[in-house]
Amino acid sequence: MDFSGIDRRGFLKIGAAAGALVAVSFLPGATLAEGGPPEVRPAKLKDIVDMSPEDMARASAKVMAAQDYIQKTVGSIKDQALREKVAAILANPAPTFMAKVDGKVRAELYKELCAKGCLKDVAEQDFLPPLSSAAQSPQPFLSAPGSGWGSHHAYPGGVVTHTALNLMSTLGLYEGYIAAYGLTLDRDALIASQALHDLHKPWVFQWQADGSLRNEMPLAGTGEHHTYGVTEVIARGLPASVCVAQACAHEQPGGAKEEALVAGWIGTAGILTGTDPVKAGLLDSAEKLPQPLRFEGFVTHLGDHDWVVSVPTAKRLYAQLKEIAATDYGLSAADLAGRKFNSFRNYVLSQGMIETLYVLYATKGREALAKRVKEIVIA
Repeated sequence: MDFSGIDRRGFLKIGAAAGALVAVSFLPGATLAEGGPPEVRPAKLKDIVDMSPEDMARASAKVMAAQDYIQKTVGSIKDQALREKVAAILANPAPTFMAKVDGKVRAELYKELCAKGCLKDVAEQDFLPPLSSAAQSPQPFLSAPGSGWGSHHAYPGGVVTHTALNLMSTLGLYEGYIAAYGLTLDRDALIASQALHDLHKPWVFQWQADGSLRNEMPLAGTGEHHTYGVTEVIARGLPASVCVAQACAHEQPGGAKEEALVAGWIGTAGILTGTDPVKAGLLDSAEKLPQPLRFEGFVTHLGDHDWVVSVPTAKRLYAQLKEIAATDYGLSAADLAGRKFNSFRNYVLSQGMIETLYVLYATKGREALAKRVKEIVIA
């Protein structure tokens, strides 16, 4: 098949009809499947400030429902070894590949990645996120955000709700391609690659003392979390088919330029793990994925398109929440720039969900949004 010349958005249109076929059987229960406002747990502003990110995530019915859905979906992987590896990573998404990276190795890796153009405009002290132990994730997968502070799902549990939605989309596409074309696709690989596509967001997006997030650095032409995630699945010995499909989450490899970009992420992961990607069956050459291209990579890429909606809605909603915090809760300029507002924002979003709150605002106006926020946070 020739996918050259089709960009990320163009290929998305091809799969849109199939994505619409998400079956009810894939939905994780009433809190995610039904329309209308979800159940929330009201809390006082003074108490929210003292809550940890994990406390906030666990207090959210929707985050917990999303986690349950992910666990059940991963539990449906038929290959026992793969199922156990995926579950183990989600239970502790530690960057185990860092076990061999001491100060000297870190400096050598930084030098090599800079020389090969994988690292640009990143200071050596900012290369690799802070880490206490390669055997333990800095935070649970449950409490991590879905992206950076100004982007999508930037609240405790955001990576869980984001991953759950992407799994639904991926399985909807899987069913759609079977129904429309009678394709035979590797369901196990699709679930594994999508469930793990953001596995290192808990490491990259660490919560700061003021309730904000660490800034993400670029690596090999994309956000570092993606390249590190590909690195981790290689280090943990997942099948090449899963590793390659996961690498495609950020780009469809249909054109030569796009394929080289995906191959570059795998090549960078090879440098970080000391793996020869060609010998490991991860690449055919420095700029070529294993040939012929597998369909699972394209489906994984399509399934990771929650950002198309969630990024613009998030940016618009953040501005509204800041206004509400100032006018309805009396937060000062200093409060709005620190932990008090950040905690307020994190709790509102983990309880109310960005997309749900934005649709309320878009359809019923700011007054309805402010009323909903007051149902979540008691002044």
